[in-house]
Amino acid sequence: MANVAKYDRDDVIRKAMLLFWEKGFHATSTRDLQQAVDLRPGSIYSAFGSKEGLFKEALKHYAANTYALLQEKIQQQGSPLAGLQAFIHCVVITNRSSAPSDMCMLAKTVAELTDSSPELLHQSQALMKQGELSFARVLQEAQALGELPASADPEALAKYIQVQVIGLRTYLRTSDDVVAVEKLIEDTFHMLKTPH
Repeated sequence: MANVAKYDRDDVIRKAMLLFWEKGFHATSTRDLQQAVDLRPGSIYSAFGSKEGLFKEALKHYAANTYALLQEKIQQQGSPLAGLQAFIHCVVITNRSSAPSDMCMLAKTVAELTDSSPELLHQSQALMKQGELSFARVLQEAQALGELPASADPEALAKYIQVQVIGLRTYLRTSDDVVAVEKLIEDTFHMLKTPH
C-alpha cells in the first residue's frame, strides 16, 4: 500500500504563502517554514523538492487567489470596469489589515530577488505579466460594453493600472492616508472613462 500524505497540500501551500509574503524568500528559514506549515523539513522536501519548490507553489497560489478575487469583484459589480475598481480598492485598502504585507507578493519578490535566484525571479515576473494581461482582458470587455472610450488602448491601460496598484500600495504604506488613496483610485477610473 502506497504511503498517503498525512497533510493537506493546499493548506500547506496557503500557510507557506502567507509566511513568504510576510518575510520574503531569503528571510524565511526552513525552521520558519516547519513551524508555519507544521511539517518536518524531510516532509517539506519530499512534497515540494526544496524551499524553492514550495515558494514556486506559494507564488502560483497567490496569483490564482488574486485572479479569483478579480473575477469575484466583477461578478459582484456586474460590470468589468466597476469590478476592476472594486478589486483595486479591495487589494489596496480593504484587505490591507489582513494581508501579511502591504506590498503585492509578486512585486515584493521581484524587488527582493536578484540574478542569484533567476528561476524564481522569472516566475514572479511571468505571473505579474499574467496579471497585467488579466487587466487588459477586463478593460477590453469594458470597452466592448461601452464603459471605456473606443479610442482607449486596453493593453496600455493595463500597464498603467498595474503601476497604479503597486504605487498606491506603497504610498498607503508610507502615508497611511486612506482618504487620499481612495480619491486617487476614484480619479484613476474617472480618467479611464474620459475620452482623450
